[in-house]
Amino acid sequence: MFSHIMLGANDIQESKAFYDATLGVLGYRSGFIDPMGRCFYISEDDIFGLSVPIDGQSASHGNGTTIGFSVDGQDAADAWHAAGLANGGTTCENPPGVREASPNNMYLAYLRDPAGNKLCALYRMPK
Repeated sequence: MFSHIMLGANDIQESKAFYDATLGVLGYRSGFIDPMGRCFYISEDDIFGLSVPIDGQSASHGNGTTIGFSVDGQDAADAWHAAGLANGGTTCENPPGVREASPNNMYLAYLRDPAGNKLCALYRMPK
C-alpha cells in the first residue's frame, strides 16, 4: 500500500546518526545523502527518507502520528530502543514491553527521534 515514508528533520546529520543506529540494529544499511541533502534508507521493498521541510519551516511531529517498524523479537525491539536513546532519541509512552491485543499480544517499544517524531518497534508475538 505504501511506496515510502518521508519525515521532516531539522538537522539531517543528527537525524541520520539516530536512524543509522536504530535501523542498523534491525539489519538496515546506513542511510545515504542525495544531492539535495535528503537522507534515504532503501530496501528491496521500502524507502524511508528524511528531509528538511521544503516550505522552509521547522520540522515538527504530527500529534497522533506514529511510524512503526517491524522487528523479529523482543531483543530486537530492546536493541532498537537502546540504540535510539544512545543516539539522540527520547523515550515516550510506556517502557518497552508486552501489550495485550487480539488476536496476538505485541511487544512494543516507543521513541521520539531528534525532531520529535514518534516511532515504535513492534513484534507480533506468537499465539
